[in-house]
Amino acid sequence: MKMSPEYVKAQANMQPGVITQDGFLGNDNRNLTDIIEQDEELMTSVGLEWETVVSRMRHLLKEGRKGLGEPVTVDGNWLVQVSEARGFLASPFEDGIYRKVNAEVQLAPGGKPTGDKLYYSELSLHLLDKFHFLQGRGSPFRLEPATVKKVLEL
Repeated sequence: MKMSPEYVKAQANMQPGVITQDGFLGNDNRNLTDIIEQDEELMTSVGLEWETVVSRMRHLLKEGRKGLGEPVTVDGNWLVQVSEARGFLASPFEDGIYRKVNAEVQLAPGGKPTGDKLYYSELSLHLLDKFHFLQGRGSPFRLEPATVKKVLEL
């Protein structure tokens, strides 16, 4: 995939200190399009479909918000804690602004946490859904496909 002007600008916006203190790329030095292309291959290799992943994550975020900041058990299988901070974050693709809502989802079958967790935000969900962007390696909100599969039980 070629780096279009839109992706060049988005990658510049993903650098530390532009939108967030840590940025979106972690210690990943690859071009944005290479990151996305390789993550699409990883998602396919572990048998994940984008729409299914996004749907499950949205469901868990929605249900977790009902806990008003406290952990809640969702569908008897996940322990979800959602936190909200004041303010908003712009998409690095300059296509929207998102509330600072973060979810910690822990696999907990029968209420027993396994220690396997995902961290994501409303902005992470947007980037995953619209751009297939899982964030760069080393990013605090990186969604590793194998971990996504395990935690979401897909």
